[in-house]
Amino acid sequence: MRCVIARFPFDLIKSEVEQSMTGIRPEPVTSSSVTIGSHTYPVKQVGEVITKQDRRDFTEFEVARALTRLGFTCRPAAAPARPAAAGWTETA
Repeated sequence: MRCVIARFPFDLIKSEVEQSMTGIRPEPVTSSSVTIGSHTYPVKQVGEVITKQDRRDFTEFEVARALTRLGFTCRPAAAPARPAAAGWTETA
């Protein structure tokens, strides 16, 4: 599948992405993630491996869109928990 990431065209194939990530240890997920095989990787980590570009050169959205089109499951970053307002208490 042809896609554009950071203004550069790439021809990505699902099996080649899977092969590229074989043996790569997943970093801790702190933002958007993608499941490849039995591992969950940060989208930016996968983007860096498959494009060989610096992570600052592309967005999570660009990589997640391409990976989703290839059939991978991508998940958005978890929303941070909102702290309770001071002085308020919850009652059941």
